[in-house]
Amino acid sequence: MSLPSLSLELPPLALYVHVPWCIRKCPYCDFNSHQASNDIPEADYVNALRLDLQQDQVLAQGRKLTSIFFGGGTPSMLSAQAIGQILKDAEAIIGFEPDIEITLEANPGTFEQEKFSGFRAAGVNRLSIGIQSFNDRQLTLLGRVHGRDEALRAVGVARSAGFNNINLDLMHGLPEQSVAAATADLQQAIDLAPEHLSWYQLTIEQNTAFYSAPPVLPEEDILADIQDAGIELLAAAGYEQYEISAYARDKKRARHNLNYWEFGDYLGIGAGAHGKITLPAEDKILRLWKTRLPKHYLDAANSQKISTNLGGHQNTFGGGSDLLLPDGLPLEFMMNALRLTAGVPQRFFTARTGLDWQAVATPWQQLTQQGLVEIVQGAVRPTALGRRFLNRVLQGFMPLEP
Repeated sequence: MSLPSLSLELPPLALYVHVPWCIRKCPYCDFNSHQASNDIPEADYVNALRLDLQQDQVLAQGRKLTSIFFGGGTPSMLSAQAIGQILKDAEAIIGFEPDIEITLEANPGTFEQEKFSGFRAAGVNRLSIGIQSFNDRQLTLLGRVHGRDEALRAVGVARSAGFNNINLDLMHGLPEQSVAAATADLQQAIDLAPEHLSWYQLTIEQNTAFYSAPPVLPEEDILADIQDAGIELLAAAGYEQYEISAYARDKKRARHNLNYWEFGDYLGIGAGAHGKITLPAEDKILRLWKTRLPKHYLDAANSQKISTNLGGHQNTFGGGSDLLLPDGLPLEFMMNALRLTAGVPQRFFTARTGLDWQAVATPWQQLTQQGLVEIVQGAVRPTALGRRFLNRVLQGFMPLEP
């Protein structure tokens, strides 16, 4: 089923690189991560990533990369030399925009801190440090391999390594956490003066250890009080909430994540990596993903015999693909765009879905009357009330049952 014959535009292009190994699997994590029993096959994996990207090169359609994000797993388990080689390959195969943002997720453990200078020299210009909490008891409950002291030291090491764009990941709503404990954690993060804070609530996901043996989490009233107190604290410290769980100062927003939320395109390489690609010439938008298990991913690179058809595109590492159909596109677009406080330009809806605004005019009008969404200076966005009840807002764009 093709999209209506409206003009699809090629949006900006980003690259996601998945590194699937961890020192230890955290009990709340549902990402494609695997505990590394011994040394990871770094050289083989870097080679596989190169082959994967070479096969996806055609999907770039002449675009250069606006951002790269190394996620996982724990990307900082790779050496600086490996990260540098991946970046050289990406620049040679796809190309970089002059102001490209390159983010690497890192643990604050001493082992990773020793590599920070090497990562900066390799071309990484934004570091995202997964702290989660500054409370040693909470860190133990969360299965983290670092402690408070290492978390505090990591930011200083990153600054000394030359990073002037740092994100700290911090969770709230932790087991038995009080409002005072949550705000103390947040204040400690603010005192470290990162350019960006990802401050989000712990949720229990399926296929995690916490799902099988859930901890005692704060009650809803306490969670709401934590959220309100935290937002007030962040605003007073000069952090702008530009997305549900993202806060920036000095306009240092996460450009890679903004591309997701603005329904941009991204290539995904690595075991279990996902991508989204617009094909204007075919009136198509595709979701693609790569085979999930690291062993299978590496086997595919070694054999070069397995080839998967991903929406008409051949890739040795392909796990599968889906065509985004017109009836599901309004929800796909809105569940990204309406995460942003300022929203996105209304014209993006047609340019990046191929659908006329009339496809969402009725639910939009109903939600506007309920005070949940608005259009301000040409941007579609949620109201403050809409952000609080975003799931309810998104229900308005659900495709109708056949």
